[in-house]
Amino acid sequence: MFSVHFDPLHPVRLWLDSIEIHDRRLARFISKLIPAQCPFERKIEVFGRQIAHIPPLCKLNPLYDQFVGLRFRALCYLVEQCGEDIQAYA
Repeated sequence: MFSVHFDPLHPVRLWLDSIEIHDRRLARFISKLIPAQCPFERKIEVFGRQIAHIPPLCKLNPLYDQFVGLRFRALCYLVEQCGEDIQAYA
């Protein structure tokens, strides 16, 4: 038997993966918009002692890999084509 896998986000994934960066302003905007690290990860401390840890939940986003790839392409454009220092986007 064969299984049929239906992925309604496949067209969005293809579209995000196909975006090419050719504009400095767009590259800067994407680099600022998409965070370098998952903003949801937290350590809960009481009196200087860690009592709980909330793991990063970004991997639950079905488009996480596409967004990370888009940010990477934007940063590469800024470095390779524009000669910018990207430490401010880290």
